This record gives sequence, structure tokens and C-alpha cells, in this order.
Amino acid sequence: MGVILPLAWGLLAIVLSMGVAGASLATAAEPLVILASPSLKAPLEALGEAFEAGHPDVRVKLHYESAIDLRRTIAQMQNNGKHHIESGPFHLLAPGGAELITRMEQKYYVLPNTRRPFATARLVLVVPASLAEAPETFEALARDASLRVAIVDPAASQTGQVTQELLEGMGLVKALEGRLDIAHDSAGVLDHILHGQADVGIVRSTEVRRHQDRVRIAAEAPPASHAQIVYEIAMERFCPNRPLCQEFLVFTQSPEARTILKRLGYGVPGDDSVASSR
Repeated sequence: MGVILPLAWGLLAIVLSMGVAGASLATAAEPLVILASPSLKAPLEALGEAFEAGHPDVRVKLHYESAIDLRRTIAQMQNNGKHHIESGPFHLLAPGGAELITRMEQKYYVLPNTRRPFATARLVLVVPASLAEAPETFEALARDASLRVAIVDPAASQTGQVTQELLEGMGLVKALEGRLDIAHDSAGVLDHILHGQADVGIVRSTEVRRHQDRVRIAAEAPPASHAQIVYEIAMERFCPNRPLCQEFLVFTQSPEARTILKRLGYGVPGDDSVASSR
């Protein structure tokens, strides 16, 4: 009896350890890593959660870098022959603009024919929420020479490039000479107007929704004044699980994804409406 009991306890321990190991294997989720622009944090987190709900064996992980850093990171990985970020290999790229995806596709950083446009935005004129009197149109910026206007650096991102297109298209470039306050990104524009460095700012409509307790839309850019801002996502050249990546890309085009994006204030390709926070 004294020999049997230790043996029984030993067998029980083995069985229990096997059960724990089996449970660990059963609950281990496959990562789907997206290298993205910080500007897409809200929509990608929401899409990731929805995708996980339908794929309980998958965990969507987001790694953020600005457009410039993202370009540098990918170029370094290609030059070094390593296709990993801090957390390991990654699957998808969402750099925040169609232009950057095009350049990456040309360099074969992303797989051809895998890019998918999934969200859109337009430009708006924003002011601090506490400001009672504000210009009600973009044309009003030319009439009030005292206004300093914060914009995103045209050399830094798609938002800046489209802003420059808007100013040129509306004939405002000369009128705003010496009055432009340049920020690195949309968050910088909002920071500048909230701290008095600029009086008004031009940002994407979706930025206002995230900060509507502090800023408000004073005017919306006329639809014909600039190209629609389009956000795209594509598969990384050495994606470790192409079928899974393809599933996520297809999901971004689904009715469920479109509903999520509209709820967050984004437009979707093929639909000209973009939610306003006015």
C-alpha cells in the first residue's frame, strides 16, 4: 500500500500536467501583427477586436510607427534580410496613406495585388472648442491677416500633401505666406492650436472626433477642393501566414467593417459620406 500510493500520486501528477499542457496549447492564439501608422490606432483596434471575435484562435497585435519611421524600418529590414519588428515577424502594413503603399509596392516591400483601401477622410478647419468667433469658411482665412494657420508638413505625410493641394486649389497659398505653422502630424496641429501657437488648424475630419471635447469643426473643405484621403492596408512581402492575412484583408471590405469605420467617423471607399463632428 505504501508503494502504491506514491505511484498513484505520481500518475495523477503526470495526468494533471498533461492536462495543463493541453489546455495551454488549446488556448494559444496565433498572432496577426500589423505594422501601422499611429493615426490608424482607433480603426485598426476596432477592426482587430471584431476580427478576433470571429476568429477566437487569432490575436491581432498592432505595432505603431510614424510614416517616416515606418519607411525607415522596412528599408532596414529589406537591406538586412530580416523581416521582424520588436515583437517578431509581421503580416500586414497599414502606413496611413495610399501614396506610401504605392511606393512600398514598387520596391516589393508588399505583395503585389494585396493592397486594399478600407477607409477615407476629408479635411476640415478646426478651432479650440472654447473659441466663440471663428472663420466659417476656408476662404475667410485669406480675409483675416491676423490668423495663424497650423497645417501638417506636406513632406511628412499624405495629410500634409492633400492640405497643400487644397491651399493651392483654393488660391490660398499666397494669402497665407508667413502665417503657416507647420506641424509633423495632425496631433501636432491640434496641440498647436490648443496652446496658442496657431489660431486655426487644418486636419482630417476623423481627428476631431477623437478630440471633440477640446476642438470643434469651423468649416468643412469643399468636396472638389482636394483628393479624398484614402487609407490602405497590404500584405508584407514575407508574411508568415498568407491565408490568415488574406482573411483579414477580405474582412476590411465587409459590411461589418464598414459599419465599424462609419461609427468611428471614417468614410469608406465608394461612399462619399464622412461623419462630421460639427
